[in-house]
Amino acid sequence: QVQLVESGGGLVQAGGSLKLSCTVSGLTFSDYGMGWFRQTTGKEREFVAVISWSGGNTYYPDSGQGRFTISRDNAKNTVYLQMNSLTPEDTAVYYCAADSQPFRLGYAFSRFSTWGQGSQVTVSS
Repeated sequence: QVQLVESGGGLVQAGGSLKLSCTVSGLTFSDYGMGWFRQTTGKEREFVAVISWSGGNTYYPDSGQGRFTISRDNAKNTVYLQMNSLTPEDTAVYYCAADSQPFRLGYAFSRFSTWGQGSQVTVSS
């Protein structure tokens, strides 16, 4: 059974930073691309970042360029999301996700089959 357990969310002031972690069990972590998404009430889940199985390739939407950094430690089965210069618009529940197939990189929502429980990030103005 694949499990993704997130940690690191919380309340931060605008301009501050947070680092989310997601520890994975039940699959060969180093074979799978990983992603971070976020969702606010009444909106669709939004792509934040993806990283390839080796960590050698990453991809971000324009809104996260330069502020968010995804990374992974395959020895620890953990993927991270470093978030800097946070704004109130970044307030959301953040989810990590594992690609449904190994050895590929993409950011379409449909590619990801297993999700973490979600981690609330609240940015105050």
